[in-house]
Amino acid sequence: MNLRIKGGPENEKIPLKEGQSVLDALKASGVYLTASCGGKGTCGKCRIKIVEGQIRMEGSARLTGEERALGVALACQTFLKEGSQGDIVIDIPESSRIVVGDKIAVSRAQDLLGLVSSMGGRIEPAVKEAQVELPPPVIGDHTSDLDRLKLALDPLGLQGLTFSRDFLAGLGEAIRAANWKAGLRHAGGSAVSLRHLDGEGENKNKNKNEKFGAAVDIGTTTVVVYLVELETGRLIDAGSTYNSQIRYGDDVITRIVHATEGDGLDELRGTVLEDINGLINATAQRHGIGTGDIEFTVISGNTTMSHLFWGLPPGSIREEPYVPTVSYFPLLKGAEAGLNMNRSGAVYTMPCIASYVGGDIVSGILASGMTRKKEIALFMDIGTNGEVAVGNDEWLMTAACSAGPCFEGSGIRHGMRATEGAIESVKITPGLGSLVEIGVIGNHSKPAARGICGSGMIDAISEMFLKGIIDRKGKFVPSADGEVADRIRNGDWGQEFVLSQGLAGEVTLTGVDIENILRAKAAIYAGVSALIKEVGLDLSAIEKVYIAGGFGNYLNVEKAIIIGMLPDLPREKFVFLGNTSITGAYLGLVSEGFLREAEEIASKMTYLELSVSPGFMEEYMSALFLPHTDSSQFPTVEKLLEGR
Repeated sequence: MNLRIKGGPENEKIPLKEGQSVLDALKASGVYLTASCGGKGTCGKCRIKIVEGQIRMEGSARLTGEERALGVALACQTFLKEGSQGDIVIDIPESSRIVVGDKIAVSRAQDLLGLVSSMGGRIEPAVKEAQVELPPPVIGDHTSDLDRLKLALDPLGLQGLTFSRDFLAGLGEAIRAANWKAGLRHAGGSAVSLRHLDGEGENKNKNKNEKFGAAVDIGTTTVVVYLVELETGRLIDAGSTYNSQIRYGDDVITRIVHATEGDGLDELRGTVLEDINGLINATAQRHGIGTGDIEFTVISGNTTMSHLFWGLPPGSIREEPYVPTVSYFPLLKGAEAGLNMNRSGAVYTMPCIASYVGGDIVSGILASGMTRKKEIALFMDIGTNGEVAVGNDEWLMTAACSAGPCFEGSGIRHGMRATEGAIESVKITPGLGSLVEIGVIGNHSKPAARGICGSGMIDAISEMFLKGIIDRKGKFVPSADGEVADRIRNGDWGQEFVLSQGLAGEVTLTGVDIENILRAKAAIYAGVSALIKEVGLDLSAIEKVYIAGGFGNYLNVEKAIIIGMLPDLPREKFVFLGNTSITGAYLGLVSEGFLREAEEIASKMTYLELSVSPGFMEEYMSALFLPHTDSSQFPTVEKLLEGR
């Protein structure tokens, strides 16, 4: 029996075996659906519509009665019905699809070379070159090519270099083609390549003897690659794609479970390698650069992503006492890493701090420059696993607070990531004709909302709170009337507020959604509060707040303060840095000095385990209200409420 997708190629048929879910059959054919729960039927995201054919559903608890009546099913719970005849035709809504390989625009607002200069750094990549001249062999002199090379390196102080099999395999041909005069590239104490001094030879490219490197950010949601010319630090190109590991779960915990209980470690590693290599190939080919000319790569990611990239079992990360296998990673060769680069090239992985504070935070703190200043600063990377750090040039303390993936759409009725069709801003104005005004990503002239992303959720809740539609507990106020009352209704998921109605369908925010968002914002604020108190300070001591992460690009500070997610500090103290994980990887790529600085940051950072911190749970419970049970912590919000 076969599956056919409505709107797909006319003759394309996807085999569907007995006992195989539609989700698994689609995955096997390269069609990926959002399945935050890993296919357990609990997230309700892998919606499809049955157009033709007979199917068997094992569960539909996350579907409304209306959806079931219209033939909507969950792909992970849908199987071939015994005795059915003919193909099954399904329709896949855009909201259920993951477009693997889709390039997401990468913000380049920050001048990377300017950042290096402002930090007093120099372009001094870890890949170095030594010019060598070897005496050609003659009859009676049986010194091997390698020994001949080592003798030439001795006077240059490079006695300890190691040589990989891949390097040695090409040594004889390369040194003869170079007429015994060459530039030896080396990094991390290992030989990388031999270059003709005139730029010709086996690894020639139109850029002659330029050195190339790749900075890689392995995020839970996206993978970003920067292709860089190492001698100048010039950013040649950038590419980004969804992390295809999403097909095994939205967050690190579901992926750890898949790697351990599901025996999927190799699967997860292979998946992210495909993403990285695809981006390296695309960016290099656009500029006529051979991947063999990429001689150094810096990897930045959270602790789980780094372990999965290395192929290290991540199980201990989620088990008490939460200890990772590795914090400081040895150098890898390009061939060992499986990357499309020089096989003898070096691959450096940013050091991690703890199970839930990884190399992406070390990169972020490096990029922020907060450890170079006397002022006490707060660093916040807002995502599924919200990480915070506080300190200055003398000390650093960090913690991780599990906010959950709701700001990326998981667990929210109409939640989605910040992509085209997502509501990114909300304004509620009773009595002025249109009660709700929305801003939709990619559809600013004629909004056609398919869902709501994190910034839209924060906007909506802050507006509903200020307009009296919900109370401090996030519950709908029963006294609502008029046009507001018309937007509140009882749905299959309880009470909900209608944000948008249109051709793309309705987008609502339910009472359950609001509870999930309040829990996430409470975890973030409680993490900040507990960390600040742990070091004996209060929020007034914070002189700068650095906000990192892709989510930070869309965040409205004012609205985030209103709901109690960010501390109520003067707005000029907040600085948005964007994706600091890739920025930190770039800094390490172009300067060996920045790599050493990253290691110093990691070595002096003290980690606070919030799960055993006596004050964290109290802080968390207090932060479950809008904006907080202690209103004195949010004086500007109290003023807004007084004038409501």
